[in-house]
Amino acid sequence: MRDAARPRPSTPPGHGRGPSRTAARTLAALASALLLAGCSGGDPGEPGAEQSATGPAREVLLQPAGSQGPAPFTPSTAQEGAPVQQEAPPVTGVSDPAPAGHALTGSTPGLYGGTRSVASCNVEQQVSYLTAEPGKARAFAESAGIPESNLADWLRGLTPVLLRADTRVTGHGFQNGRATSFQSVLQAGTAVLVDQYGTPRVRCACGNPLRSPAAADGAVHTGEPWPGYRPERVVVITPTSGTVGSLVIASAADNTWLERRTGTDGDQDRRPDVLPSCDPASCDLVTNPPQPVPDPNAPSTAPSVPVVPHHTPSAPRENERPGDPVAPPMPDDTAPAPTPDVPPGPDGPVGPELPVVPDGPGEQQPQPEPPPSFEELLPGDTAPHQPETFEG
Repeated sequence: MRDAARPRPSTPPGHGRGPSRTAARTLAALASALLLAGCSGGDPGEPGAEQSATGPAREVLLQPAGSQGPAPFTPSTAQEGAPVQQEAPPVTGVSDPAPAGHALTGSTPGLYGGTRSVASCNVEQQVSYLTAEPGKARAFAESAGIPESNLADWLRGLTPVLLRADTRVTGHGFQNGRATSFQSVLQAGTAVLVDQYGTPRVRCACGNPLRSPAAADGAVHTGEPWPGYRPERVVVITPTSGTVGSLVIASAADNTWLERRTGTDGDQDRRPDVLPSCDPASCDLVTNPPQPVPDPNAPSTAPSVPVVPHHTPSAPRENERPGDPVAPPMPDDTAPAPTPDVPPGPDGPVGPELPVVPDGPGEQQPQPEPPPSFEELLPGDTAPHQPETFEG
Protein backbone atom coordinates (compact mmCIF):
# COMPACT_ATOMS: atom_id res chain seq x y z
CA MET A 1 0.00 0.00 0.00
CA ARG A 2 2.84 2.39 0.71
CA ASP A 3 4.33 1.67 -2.71
CA ALA A 4 1.02 2.27 -4.40
CA ALA A 5 0.56 5.57 -2.64
CA ARG A 6 4.03 6.81 -3.44
CA PRO A 7 3.95 9.34 -6.33
CA ARG A 8 5.89 8.32 -9.42
CA PRO A 9 8.76 10.53 -10.55
CA SER A 10 8.00 12.69 -13.52
CA THR A 11 9.75 11.87 -16.81
CA PRO A 12 11.94 14.68 -18.17
CA PRO A 13 10.77 16.04 -21.49
CA GLY A 14 12.26 14.12 -24.39
CA HIS A 15 13.23 11.08 -22.28
CA GLY A 16 11.31 7.84 -22.27
CA ARG A 17 8.17 9.15 -24.02
CA GLY A 18 7.52 10.50 -27.51
CA PRO A 19 6.21 13.99 -28.23
CA SER A 20 2.55 14.75 -27.67
CA ARG A 21 0.07 14.95 -30.48
CA THR A 22 -0.03 18.72 -30.21
CA ALA A 23 3.77 18.93 -30.57
CA ALA A 24 3.68 16.53 -33.53
CA ARG A 25 1.09 18.67 -35.30
CA THR A 26 3.23 21.75 -34.70
CA LEU A 27 6.32 20.10 -36.17
CA ALA A 28 4.40 18.85 -39.20
CA ALA A 29 2.94 22.30 -39.84
CA LEU A 30 6.38 23.89 -39.59
CA ALA A 31 7.87 21.37 -42.03
CA SER A 32 5.06 21.99 -44.51
CA ALA A 33 5.57 25.73 -44.28
CA LEU A 34 9.28 25.34 -45.01
CA LEU A 35 8.59 23.16 -48.03
CA LEU A 36 6.05 25.58 -49.42
CA ALA A 37 8.52 28.40 -48.98
CA GLY A 38 10.93 26.57 -51.26
CA CYS A 39 13.52 25.75 -48.59
CA SER A 40 15.33 22.44 -48.58
CA GLY A 41 18.29 20.73 -47.07
CA GLY A 42 20.05 20.43 -50.44
CA ASP A 43 23.38 22.01 -51.23
CA PRO A 44 22.67 25.53 -52.57
CA GLY A 45 25.66 25.21 -54.86
CA GLU A 46 24.06 22.47 -56.97
CA PRO A 47 21.52 23.18 -59.73
CA GLY A 48 17.96 22.32 -58.79
CA ALA A 49 18.74 21.85 -55.08
CA GLU A 50 15.75 24.03 -54.19
CA GLN A 51 13.40 21.35 -55.55
CA SER A 52 15.14 18.32 -54.08
CA ALA A 53 12.87 18.09 -51.02
CA THR A 54 9.57 18.73 -52.75
CA GLY A 55 10.09 16.52 -55.81
CA PRO A 56 9.06 17.54 -59.32
CA ALA A 57 7.30 20.87 -59.78
CA ARG A 58 3.56 20.89 -60.40
CA GLU A 59 3.34 24.32 -62.04
CA VAL A 60 5.53 26.27 -64.44
CA LEU A 61 4.96 30.03 -64.51
CA LEU A 62 5.03 31.81 -67.88
CA GLN A 63 6.87 35.15 -67.47
CA PRO A 64 6.66 37.67 -70.33
CA ALA A 65 9.77 39.73 -70.99
CA GLY A 66 8.03 42.93 -69.88
CA SER A 67 6.62 41.52 -66.63
CA GLN A 68 8.41 42.01 -63.34
CA GLY A 69 6.75 38.91 -61.94
CA PRO A 70 5.86 37.91 -58.38
CA ALA A 71 7.97 38.75 -55.30
CA PRO A 72 10.81 40.73 -56.94
CA PHE A 73 14.11 41.03 -55.11
CA THR A 74 14.85 44.53 -56.46
CA PRO A 75 13.43 47.13 -58.82
CA SER A 76 14.14 46.57 -62.49
CA THR A 77 17.70 47.14 -63.74
CA ALA A 78 16.88 46.23 -67.37
CA GLN A 79 18.17 48.73 -69.93
CA GLU A 80 17.31 46.83 -73.10
CA GLY A 81 14.39 44.70 -74.25
CA ALA A 82 10.67 45.07 -73.62
CA PRO A 83 9.52 47.83 -71.22
CA VAL A 84 9.09 46.32 -67.78
CA GLN A 85 5.68 46.40 -66.09
CA GLN A 86 6.03 46.99 -62.37
CA GLU A 87 2.91 45.00 -61.54
CA ALA A 88 2.58 41.31 -62.37
CA PRO A 89 -0.21 40.31 -64.78
CA PRO A 90 -3.05 38.14 -63.48
CA VAL A 91 -2.11 34.48 -63.19
CA THR A 92 -4.48 31.89 -64.61
CA GLY A 93 -4.22 28.17 -65.05
CA VAL A 94 -3.36 26.73 -68.47
CA SER A 95 -4.28 23.16 -69.29
CA ASP A 96 -1.33 22.56 -71.62
CA PRO A 97 1.47 20.48 -70.06
CA ALA A 98 4.73 22.26 -69.33
CA PRO A 99 7.56 21.54 -71.78
CA ALA A 100 10.74 19.67 -70.90
CA GLY A 101 12.83 21.90 -73.18
CA HIS A 102 15.61 21.32 -75.72
CA ALA A 103 19.05 21.30 -74.10
CA LEU A 104 21.55 23.79 -75.55
CA THR A 105 25.04 24.55 -74.27
CA GLY A 106 25.57 28.08 -72.98
CA SER A 107 28.29 28.78 -75.55
CA THR A 108 25.99 28.12 -78.54
CA PRO A 109 26.31 31.09 -80.95
CA GLY A 110 23.11 33.08 -81.24
CA LEU A 111 21.63 31.75 -78.01
CA TYR A 112 21.84 35.33 -76.69
CA GLY A 113 21.48 38.71 -78.33
CA GLY A 114 22.21 42.34 -77.66
CA THR A 115 23.18 45.69 -79.14
CA ARG A 116 26.79 46.59 -79.79
CA SER A 117 28.31 48.52 -76.88
CA VAL A 118 24.98 48.50 -75.00
CA ALA A 119 24.45 46.58 -71.74
CA SER A 120 21.02 45.02 -71.37
CA CYS A 121 21.26 45.40 -67.55
CA ASN A 122 22.78 47.93 -65.16
CA VAL A 123 25.05 45.70 -63.09
CA GLU A 124 26.26 48.42 -60.69
CA GLN A 125 22.68 49.38 -59.93
CA GLN A 126 21.91 45.73 -59.19
CA VAL A 127 24.87 45.61 -56.79
CA SER A 128 23.66 48.76 -55.01
CA TYR A 129 20.09 47.48 -54.59
CA LEU A 130 21.17 44.18 -53.01
CA THR A 131 24.03 45.39 -50.82
CA ALA A 132 21.81 48.13 -49.34
CA GLU A 133 19.59 45.47 -47.70
CA PRO A 134 21.56 42.74 -45.88
CA GLY A 135 18.50 40.49 -45.53
CA LYS A 136 17.93 40.45 -49.28
CA ALA A 137 21.64 40.06 -49.96
CA ARG A 138 21.77 37.00 -47.70
CA ALA A 139 18.68 35.41 -49.27
CA PHE A 140 19.95 36.19 -52.79
CA ALA A 141 23.35 34.60 -52.11
CA GLU A 142 21.75 31.46 -50.66
CA SER A 143 19.42 31.11 -53.64
CA ALA A 144 22.24 31.70 -56.15
CA GLY A 145 24.57 29.27 -54.34
CA ILE A 146 27.41 31.76 -53.76
CA PRO A 147 29.09 33.16 -50.63
CA GLU A 148 27.43 36.31 -49.37
CA SER A 149 30.82 38.00 -48.98
CA ASN A 150 31.49 37.52 -52.70
CA LEU A 151 28.11 38.83 -53.91
CA ALA A 152 29.27 42.15 -55.39
CA ASP A 153 32.28 40.67 -57.24
CA TRP A 154 30.16 37.78 -58.51
CA LEU A 155 27.57 40.15 -59.98
CA ARG A 156 30.29 42.26 -61.64
CA GLY A 157 31.63 39.11 -63.30
CA LEU A 158 28.32 38.41 -65.09
CA THR A 159 27.54 39.42 -68.69
CA PRO A 160 24.35 41.33 -69.65
CA VAL A 161 22.55 39.88 -72.70
CA LEU A 162 19.04 39.16 -74.04
CA LEU A 163 17.47 35.71 -74.38
CA ARG A 164 16.69 34.75 -78.00
CA ALA A 165 14.51 31.75 -77.16
CA ASP A 166 11.85 30.98 -74.57
CA THR A 167 13.90 29.45 -71.75
CA ARG A 168 13.07 27.19 -68.79
CA VAL A 169 14.70 28.15 -65.47
CA THR A 170 14.28 27.90 -61.72
CA GLY A 171 13.28 31.38 -60.58
CA HIS A 172 13.37 32.85 -57.07
CA GLY A 173 11.44 35.54 -55.28
CA PHE A 174 11.72 37.42 -51.99
CA GLN A 175 8.63 37.39 -49.83
CA ASN A 176 8.06 37.84 -46.08
CA GLY A 177 11.77 38.20 -45.45
CA ARG A 178 12.84 34.95 -47.13
CA ALA A 179 13.48 33.49 -50.56
CA THR A 180 11.02 31.33 -52.48
CA SER A 181 11.60 29.23 -55.59
CA PHE A 182 9.41 28.31 -58.55
CA GLN A 183 9.71 26.93 -62.07
CA SER A 184 9.19 29.34 -64.95
CA VAL A 185 9.60 29.96 -68.67
CA LEU A 186 11.20 33.29 -69.58
CA GLN A 187 10.09 34.83 -72.86
CA ALA A 188 12.62 35.51 -75.61
CA GLY A 189 13.81 39.11 -75.28
CA THR A 190 14.17 38.94 -71.48
CA ALA A 191 17.23 40.77 -70.15
CA VAL A 192 19.45 38.47 -68.07
CA LEU A 193 22.94 38.30 -66.58
CA VAL A 194 24.96 35.27 -67.72
CA ASP A 195 27.86 33.63 -65.87
CA GLN A 196 31.19 32.40 -67.23
CA TYR A 197 29.61 29.01 -68.03
CA GLY A 198 27.04 30.58 -70.35
CA THR A 199 23.99 30.07 -68.09
CA PRO A 200 21.51 32.81 -67.04
CA ARG A 201 21.85 33.70 -63.35
CA VAL A 202 19.86 36.91 -62.78
CA ARG A 203 16.63 38.22 -64.32
CA CYS A 204 17.15 41.97 -64.61
CA ALA A 205 13.45 42.96 -64.58
CA CYS A 206 13.14 41.89 -60.94
CA GLY A 207 16.67 41.16 -59.68
CA ASN A 208 15.74 37.54 -58.98
CA PRO A 209 18.47 34.87 -59.03
CA LEU A 210 18.11 32.08 -61.59
CA ARG A 211 19.21 28.46 -61.48
CA SER A 212 18.96 25.40 -63.72
CA PRO A 213 15.39 24.09 -64.05
CA ALA A 214 14.12 21.20 -61.97
CA ALA A 215 12.09 18.27 -63.28
CA ALA A 216 8.53 19.22 -64.20
CA ASP A 217 7.03 15.90 -65.27
CA GLY A 218 3.25 16.22 -65.27
CA ALA A 219 3.34 19.96 -64.51
CA VAL A 220 1.01 22.46 -66.19
CA HIS A 221 1.48 26.05 -67.25
CA THR A 222 0.45 28.95 -65.06
CA GLY A 223 0.04 32.38 -66.64
CA GLU A 224 -1.07 33.83 -69.94
CA PRO A 225 0.95 32.64 -72.99
CA TRP A 226 2.38 35.42 -75.12
CA PRO A 227 1.82 35.60 -78.88
CA GLY A 228 4.08 33.13 -80.67
CA TYR A 229 4.66 30.93 -77.63
CA ARG A 230 5.21 27.31 -78.65
CA PRO A 231 5.96 24.78 -75.90
CA GLU A 232 7.90 22.53 -78.27
CA ARG A 233 10.44 25.32 -78.92
CA VAL A 234 11.33 26.02 -75.29
CA VAL A 235 15.03 25.52 -74.53
CA VAL A 236 17.04 24.60 -71.42
CA ILE A 237 20.52 26.16 -71.23
CA THR A 238 23.18 23.83 -69.83
CA PRO A 239 26.57 25.05 -68.52
CA THR A 240 29.73 24.56 -70.53
CA SER A 241 32.35 22.08 -69.31
CA GLY A 242 34.80 24.95 -68.68
CA THR A 243 34.73 28.70 -68.40
CA VAL A 244 34.40 30.71 -71.61
CA GLY A 245 36.12 34.01 -72.28
CA SER A 246 33.48 35.38 -74.65
CA LEU A 247 30.01 34.78 -76.09
CA VAL A 248 29.06 35.02 -79.76
CA ILE A 249 25.73 36.87 -79.70
CA ALA A 250 23.35 38.13 -82.36
CA SER A 251 23.13 41.88 -82.92
CA ALA A 252 19.60 43.11 -82.27
CA ALA A 253 20.18 46.02 -84.66
CA ASP A 254 21.23 44.36 -87.93
CA ASN A 255 21.26 40.55 -87.38
CA THR A 256 25.04 40.29 -87.53
CA TRP A 257 27.41 38.46 -85.21
CA LEU A 258 29.05 40.11 -82.21
CA GLU A 259 31.63 38.74 -79.80
CA ARG A 260 31.12 39.97 -76.22
CA ARG A 261 33.77 39.33 -73.62
CA THR A 262 32.38 37.77 -70.45
CA GLY A 263 32.23 40.12 -67.51
CA THR A 264 31.96 43.26 -69.68
CA ASP A 265 29.10 45.66 -70.38
CA GLY A 266 29.55 45.54 -74.14
CA ASP A 267 32.26 48.20 -74.33
CA GLN A 268 34.63 45.63 -75.87
CA ASP A 269 32.19 44.20 -78.44
CA ARG A 270 33.83 43.25 -81.73
CA ARG A 271 33.32 41.18 -84.83
CA PRO A 272 34.25 37.52 -84.21
CA ASP A 273 37.41 36.27 -85.89
CA VAL A 274 35.64 32.99 -86.73
CA LEU A 275 32.04 33.37 -87.87
CA PRO A 276 29.39 30.65 -87.40
CA SER A 277 28.24 28.75 -90.47
CA CYS A 278 24.96 30.69 -90.76
CA ASP A 279 23.78 34.22 -90.03
CA PRO A 280 21.57 34.94 -86.97
CA ALA A 281 18.41 35.35 -89.07
CA SER A 282 18.68 31.90 -90.69
CA CYS A 283 20.02 29.85 -87.76
CA ASP A 284 17.40 27.70 -86.02
CA LEU A 285 18.40 27.23 -82.39
CA VAL A 286 16.09 24.25 -81.87
CA THR A 287 16.32 22.13 -85.03
CA ASN A 288 19.82 23.02 -86.27
CA PRO A 289 21.80 25.12 -83.79
CA PRO A 290 25.16 26.45 -84.99
CA GLN A 291 28.25 24.88 -83.52
CA PRO A 292 29.99 26.76 -80.69
CA VAL A 293 33.04 28.79 -81.66
CA PRO A 294 36.10 27.72 -79.62
CA ASP A 295 37.59 30.36 -77.37
CA PRO A 296 40.97 31.42 -78.85
CA ASN A 297 42.24 32.34 -75.37
CA ALA A 298 41.28 29.04 -73.76
CA PRO A 299 44.11 26.55 -73.11
CA SER A 300 44.26 23.68 -75.56
CA THR A 301 42.95 20.36 -74.24
CA ALA A 302 44.04 18.29 -77.27
CA PRO A 303 46.53 15.54 -76.40
CA SER A 304 50.05 16.08 -77.63
CA VAL A 305 51.08 13.95 -80.62
CA PRO A 306 54.71 12.84 -80.92
CA VAL A 307 56.49 14.18 -84.00
CA VAL A 308 57.49 11.36 -86.35
CA PRO A 309 60.51 12.12 -88.59
CA HIS A 310 59.52 12.42 -92.22
CA HIS A 311 60.92 9.64 -94.40
CA THR A 312 60.76 9.72 -98.18
CA PRO A 313 60.88 6.22 -99.66
CA SER A 314 63.49 5.64 -102.36
CA ALA A 315 62.44 5.02 -105.94
CA PRO A 316 62.12 1.35 -106.95
CA ARG A 317 65.09 -0.17 -108.73
CA GLU A 318 64.92 -1.43 -112.28
CA ASN A 319 62.95 -4.66 -112.74
CA GLU A 320 61.61 -4.34 -109.19
CA ARG A 321 57.93 -4.96 -108.65
CA PRO A 322 55.75 -3.80 -105.78
CA GLY A 323 55.66 -6.37 -103.02
CA ASP A 324 59.11 -7.86 -103.81
CA PRO A 325 61.41 -8.21 -100.80
CA VAL A 326 63.70 -5.25 -100.47
CA ALA A 327 67.40 -6.09 -100.71
CA PRO A 328 69.65 -4.75 -97.95
CA PRO A 329 71.56 -1.60 -98.89
CA MET A 330 74.99 -2.07 -100.51
CA PRO A 331 78.02 -0.96 -98.50
CA ASP A 332 79.40 2.45 -99.31
CA ASP A 333 82.89 2.09 -100.90
CA THR A 334 83.78 5.63 -99.99
CA ALA A 335 83.14 5.12 -96.29
CA PRO A 336 86.25 4.41 -94.14
CA ALA A 337 86.71 0.80 -93.09
CA PRO A 338 85.91 0.14 -89.45
CA THR A 339 88.91 -0.06 -87.16
CA PRO A 340 89.31 -3.56 -85.66
CA ASP A 341 89.16 -3.86 -81.96
CA VAL A 342 92.72 -4.23 -80.59
CA PRO A 343 93.30 -5.18 -76.98
CA PRO A 344 95.05 -2.44 -74.98
CA GLY A 345 98.75 -2.78 -74.27
CA PRO A 346 100.61 -2.05 -71.07
CA ASP A 347 100.99 1.62 -72.02
CA GLY A 348 97.47 2.07 -73.33
CA PRO A 349 95.50 1.05 -76.37
CA VAL A 350 97.55 -0.19 -79.33
CA GLY A 351 96.53 0.84 -82.82
CA PRO A 352 96.90 -1.16 -86.05
CA GLU A 353 100.42 -2.01 -87.31
CA LEU A 354 101.97 0.55 -89.65
CA PRO A 355 104.81 0.03 -92.22
CA VAL A 356 108.35 0.71 -90.90
CA VAL A 357 109.75 4.00 -92.13
CA PRO A 358 113.60 4.31 -92.29
CA ASP A 359 115.11 6.80 -89.84
CA GLY A 360 117.79 8.21 -92.20
CA PRO A 361 118.61 8.66 -95.89
CA GLY A 362 121.51 6.08 -95.86
CA GLU A 363 119.36 3.14 -95.17
CA GLN A 364 117.50 1.48 -97.98
CA GLN A 365 114.41 -0.57 -97.84
CA PRO A 366 115.15 -4.22 -98.86
CA GLN A 367 113.55 -4.94 -102.20
CA PRO A 368 112.06 -8.33 -103.13
CA GLU A 369 113.97 -10.47 -105.70
CA PRO A 370 112.55 -10.44 -109.25
CA PRO A 371 111.07 -13.67 -110.62
CA PRO A 372 113.37 -15.87 -112.87
CA SER A 373 113.39 -15.22 -116.60
CA PHE A 374 112.31 -17.69 -119.27
CA GLU A 375 115.90 -18.49 -120.31
CA GLU A 376 116.87 -19.39 -116.78
CA LEU A 377 114.24 -22.00 -116.75
CA LEU A 378 115.94 -23.98 -119.69
CA PRO A 379 118.90 -26.10 -118.53
CA GLY A 380 122.33 -26.20 -120.39
CA ASP A 381 121.80 -23.29 -122.82
CA THR A 382 123.58 -20.04 -122.36
CA ALA A 383 122.44 -18.49 -125.59
CA PRO A 384 118.98 -17.46 -126.09
CA HIS A 385 116.87 -20.32 -127.04
CA GLN A 386 115.62 -20.30 -130.64
CA PRO A 387 112.55 -22.14 -131.69
CA GLU A 388 113.24 -25.28 -133.79
CA THR A 389 112.38 -25.34 -137.47
CA PHE A 390 111.49 -28.36 -139.58
CA GLU A 391 112.24 -28.68 -143.24
CA GLY A 392 109.76 -30.27 -145.34
